[in-house]
Amino acid sequence: MNIVLHGINLQKEFIPFIEQLIDLLKNRGIRIFFTESFSKSFKKPHTKVTEANVITSMEEVKDMDFALSVGGDGTLLDTVIQVGRMETPIVGINTGRMGFLATVAKENIQKAINDLLEGKYSLESRTLVSLESSKPVFNGMNFALNEFTIHKRDTSSMIIVHTYINGQYLNSYWADGLIVATPTGSTGYSLSCGGPLITPGAKNFVITPVSPHNLNVRPIIVSDESVISFQIEGRSEKFLISLDSRSTAIDATVELKLKKADFSAMLVKFYGYSYFDTLRQKLNWGFDMRN
Repeated sequence: MNIVLHGINLQKEFIPFIEQLIDLLKNRGIRIFFTESFSKSFKKPHTKVTEANVITSMEEVKDMDFALSVGGDGTLLDTVIQVGRMETPIVGINTGRMGFLATVAKENIQKAINDLLEGKYSLESRTLVSLESSKPVFNGMNFALNEFTIHKRDTSSMIIVHTYINGQYLNSYWADGLIVATPTGSTGYSLSCGGPLITPGAKNFVITPVSPHNLNVRPIIVSDESVISFQIEGRSEKFLISLDSRSTAIDATVELKLKKADFSAMLVKFYGYSYFDTLRQKLNWGFDMRN
C-alpha cells in the first residue's frame, strides 16, 4: 500500500504526533511518500529525519492508495488540489483549530490508522466547483472544495456583480463581494456572511453576498446542475477572485462561469463519525455560556 503525507508549515508541538504516525505506517509495511511542502516542513532540525520518497508532480498521485492531510481544514483544502482529478481518498488528521473537514484528532491517530488498514471506513464524495474563464487563471487548477469568491480589491467602494443562472438574469449584487459555496463550504466563509448550513449530500450551491448595500438581499440556494456566470463592475480596474485559499486579480473584461466539477473529492470517514455531531461540537450548539 502507498500513502502520501501532505502538510504545510507544521507546528513544532505537533511533530511528535507526526513521528508517531510515520512509525505506525512503517511498522505496518506501508510505503510512505511526502509531498514537497510536507518534506520541506517536516525535515527540520527539531525532527527525526525520515527517509521517504518525495512526490513532485500530480501524475505520481495516481499510484497512491490514500492521501493523509496533516494540519487543519486549510491543509485539507490544499490536499484536494494536490490530488486533483485522481480522486485519491483523503484522510484529514486535525492539528488545527476548527476541524470540520480534518476530523481525526491527533490523539486518535493510532486507532484511525488501524481502522484505515482494516477497511473500517466509508468514503464521502464531496462536490467541487469548477471555474471557466476567458483568460487562464490559477495555472489550470481551476477547482475548489469550499467556495468561489469575487471580491473588491483596490478601493473601499463596493462592486457590482451581475449574476446569471443558466443564462437567466438573477440579480445585480451591490456589495463588497459574492460567494458561491458548495455544501462543504457552507460552514466556511459563506456561513460568516449569513449563509445557511447545507448538509454534504445536498446537490446545491449557495450564493451569498458579502456586506450587501441592499439589506433585503439574502443568500439563495440553487441546484448544483446550474451554470452561474458573472459580469463585474466597479471603480477599480482590478478585482479579486478566489478558489478556497488561492486568489488572483482579474479585470472586468474576463468572462467567468462556474459549475460543478466533473470529478469529486473523496473524504475518508471512519465508523462512528457524524456530520451533525461535528456541527454541534464545533458550533457549540446547546452549550450554555453561563455554565
